[in-house]
Formats: sequence, C-alpha cells, structure tokens
Amino acid sequence: MSATSTDSIQLPVIAFIGGGNMATAIIGGLIAKGVPASQILVVEPWDEARANLKKHFGIDALPAATAALAKARLVVWAVKPQTFKDAATASAEHARQAVHLSIAAGITSDSIAAWLASDRIVRAMPNTPALVGKGITGLFARAAVTTDEKLLIEQVISSTGQFIWVKAEDQLDAVTAISGSGPAYVFLFLEAMAKAGTDMGLPADQAYQLAVATFQGGAELAARSSETPEVLRQRVTSKGGTTHAAITHMQEQKVPEHFIAAMRAAEKRAQELAIEFGK
Repeated sequence: MSATSTDSIQLPVIAFIGGGNMATAIIGGLIAKGVPASQILVVEPWDEARANLKKHFGIDALPAATAALAKARLVVWAVKPQTFKDAATASAEHARQAVHLSIAAGITSDSIAAWLASDRIVRAMPNTPALVGKGITGLFARAAVTTDEKLLIEQVISSTGQFIWVKAEDQLDAVTAISGSGPAYVFLFLEAMAKAGTDMGLPADQAYQLAVATFQGGAELAARSSETPEVLRQRVTSKGGTTHAAITHMQEQKVPEHFIAAMRAAEKRAQELAIEFGK
C-alpha cells in the first residue's frame, strides 16, 4: 500500500541518528510536506554532513547525542550496521520515551531492543529512489509498537514514496534483496543497455536516454496493468521477431536463473550482517 499524499502533515519532534543520504531523503520529504526544520533533530558526527544539513534544510545538527533527544517522540536510526551498537549506547539514555525506527540493514530488532532497553522498535528497509520521492520501504513492527506509533511512522515514510508492512521480521531480508538492493540492479542493466547502444552506433547520450526511458515506461506500464509481467512480456514478444531473439538468448544463457540467484546472495548477506554486527 502507499499512504495518501497531503499538502502538509502535523508531526511531533523527530530525531535522526545519522544524517547521511537516506536520512537526508526522509528529512527532505518531511520538509516538503510542511514539517518545520525546528521539529527535526539530527545527530551527525561528520562536519561536512552537518554543514549540508544546515545549507539545505536550515538544521543545526548535533555532533553527538545530548539530552535534547528527550524531546523526540520518534527516533530514526540512520546509521551503518557496524556503528549501530556504539551509536545506541551513546544515545539510549536520552531517548527512552521514543518509538524507534531503524533503517540499518540486517540488524535485528532483538539486538536493537537490547541496546536501547526498549521493545518499541520498527525496522525499515527503504531504497535510494526515496531521494526523489519514488522509494518503497518494507516495514516490520515489534508487538509493543502501538497503532498510533505505526501511523506516525507511516506518515514519515510516506514522504519518500510507498511502503508495505511485512508480518515476519525475516521477510525484511527478502525486501532487502528485491527493493533495498534493487536500484543497483536497474543501474547495472542501464549500463549494459547503454553500452549495447553505443556499440551499435548510437551516440552515448541517446543510448542512455533510450535505456532510462524504457525502464521508466516499462515499470509504469506494469504498475498500471492488471496483467502479470509474464503476460506483458508475451504481448511484446512476437515469435521470430527481434524481441523473441533477445529473450530467447537471455533464457538460453539462464539470465533469469542467475538474476534470482543474485538476489538470494543479497538475502544471505543481509542475514550475515545480523550475525556480524548484531552482537
């Protein structure tokens, strides 16, 4: 599902631990929805990142966690998996009143709950199209999270695009493999299509434009259609034609099977991250 867009949303104070790309995407979406910068706290140790937050959003980010975090009803953990535990240890005492939203890949809610001494944890797996408001985020909530807290998180996440709730936490590893890592798969195919275009004599800019527009158009057609991808593919694959030649070659080279195996590799790595950094 996706949340309904409105001109503005009324939210309590929200704190971000980490001010990198994904945090910036969410912050930008919130401010575009009318949330004032004064309602947003950010803890970000890097000088350059703090300067960017000031320049683009007028936010005076903190270099380290302070008692100011106590004002936040929601804390968004936008840190790397390998630094999460240290960040949690430094911030937990100031954020006991908040519900916690983690966008760190792989780190389980059990680990987060132990580090923060709280069961009010929601895990999220967003993706980078959130930077342009076209993201999709998978969400999982522990039992202690209330309906109102879920609604608050939906309001925040919807500022970057669509969202879905999964019933089991381990399903987030599949979300990671499909949509979390998925934009990179698209970019890889765009690279290959553009390279093929230049190899066949097109100017590089035209080859790239054709590739990007084809992905955009194909995705939009699939989103609007009630038919399955298999049926849509068959409709443009006339036997003996050019598309048939391309699809047949990919199938003979087991491209679909390799593609599925690649996503299983991403799923496995998400599981490994939980073991490596969740202790």
